[in-house]
Amino acid sequence: MKTIPFNIATGLTLLRIALIPVLVLLFYLPWPGARVVCALIFLLASLTDWLDGYLARRLNQATAFGAFLDPVADKLMVAAALVLLVQNDPEPWLAVAAVIIIGREIAIASLREWMAAIGQRKKVEVSWLGKVKTTLQMSAITLLLFAVDWWTEILQPFGYVFLVLAALLTLWSMVNYLRLAWPMLTEDR
Repeated sequence: MKTIPFNIATGLTLLRIALIPVLVLLFYLPWPGARVVCALIFLLASLTDWLDGYLARRLNQATAFGAFLDPVADKLMVAAALVLLVQNDPEPWLAVAAVIIIGREIAIASLREWMAAIGQRKKVEVSWLGKVKTTLQMSAITLLLFAVDWWTEILQPFGYVFLVLAALLTLWSMVNYLRLAWPMLTEDR
C-alpha cells in the first residue's frame, strides 16, 4: 500500500480540517472573547485555503491527494461555521442562506464526482465565479463570527449582506455548472 504524499500544502489542508473541532469547542466556551478567537481561527483557515493552493503550484507539490482533500476541507469548515451561526441566530433567512450554500456544495460535489466517472470532469472545474463566491462566503462567515461577541452593530450587517450575496452567487454558479453538465445529464446511457 502506498503512503499518502505529505508536503507543506497538504499539511495546511490537514491543519484546516484539524481546526474544525477547535472552532466548534471554542464557540461554546462560556468566556468573553471565545467567538472572537473562533473568528480568528476561521480567518486563519480561510487564508490557508488560498495559501495551500498557491504553495502546491509554486513549489510544484500538487498531488492527487491534495486535490481531493482541499475542497473537502473547505466544505467541512464552511458547513461547520454556518451550522454554528444558524444555531446562534436562528433567523429563517440566515438558515435559508446556509442551506443554499451547504446544499449547493453537496450537489456540485456529487455532480463533479459523476462527471469524473463519465470522463467529463473538465466541464465542471472551478471557475472564477466559484472563487468569488468562496471569498464572499469566507468574508461573511468571518464577519458574522466576530459579530457574535464584538462590534455586533457594525460587523453583523456587513456579514449578512456578504452572506446573502454569497448565497446568490452560490445559486448562480450552481446553475452554470448544471447548464454545462446538462447535455450529459439528459442523454440516455
